[in-house]
Amino acid sequence: MLDVIGMGNLNYDIIFLLDRFPEFHEKVVARDAHFGLGGAAGNTISWLATFGLRTGFIGVVGDDEIGRAHLNYFKSLGVDTRGIDVVSLPSGVAVAMVHGDDKRIVKHLGANSLRRFKPDYAREARFLHLSSNPPELIEEAVRFANTEGIRISVDIGEATVPRDVEGMIDYLLMNEDEYRRKYGSLDPFLSNAKNLIITLNGGGAIVRAGKEVREVRGLSAEVVDSTGAGDSFDAGVIYGLLKGWSLFDSAKLGMLLAYLTVQKVGARSAIVPLERVKEEADELGLELPW
Repeated sequence: MLDVIGMGNLNYDIIFLLDRFPEFHEKVVARDAHFGLGGAAGNTISWLATFGLRTGFIGVVGDDEIGRAHLNYFKSLGVDTRGIDVVSLPSGVAVAMVHGDDKRIVKHLGANSLRRFKPDYAREARFLHLSSNPPELIEEAVRFANTEGIRISVDIGEATVPRDVEGMIDYLLMNEDEYRRKYGSLDPFLSNAKNLIITLNGGGAIVRAGKEVREVRGLSAEVVDSTGAGDSFDAGVIYGLLKGWSLFDSAKLGMLLAYLTVQKVGARSAIVPLERVKEEADELGLELPW
């Protein structure tokens, strides 16, 4: 039995840190650059595997150097890779240009476009986590998890699902901008998901556990690169929930992991063992039910 299976894109990330964005037909020189493995759900699972949870993944990579790097990296962390298909299309790539808090991303799905939900494999998990998935896969996975009694979290992004499907989601995660675009305000009761977390610009989150709502305060950090911060936040939430914590304490851990992430360049550069995270929590005065 696996603790958690993630499903989503697996990309190769190219990140440029810029002093300014280029104008039309203009070339600029990046102040710094980062190259590494990425993909939202893959970043989340990487944290959870590093923390010692039994993890798996549903995704697709190409039969190329990037695909092999994904598989080898996951295997080095102990992630079960039986749910990852290898196909003839090139592996996915994401290019990000970052200037301060402004980030602009171009993605090529490549092999990710062939991803399919795998119910027989998903049945082996106590918990499913989805991020960066098309609506039809979200709906299939949520309906499956609801039928099988498996808890599921969905970082839904800009995807939309039917109202009845949204109501089956145990933990719906959205950022402030996504939530405002979809619902018109930050009223957490406009979503009918069972539980809801809205991460706020500049840190913090609105957390609705059932009908109880609290705002979890963020941690102040100098942002170097926000790539993967939401994925790290998701990892903290999922880890806490699997350990039996309240959703509010789980969100606090999510805030801590996001805080660590934005101080590094690259989605996975900040991943550290759980003991180091505990030390950071103590240094910051965070009271978490370890």
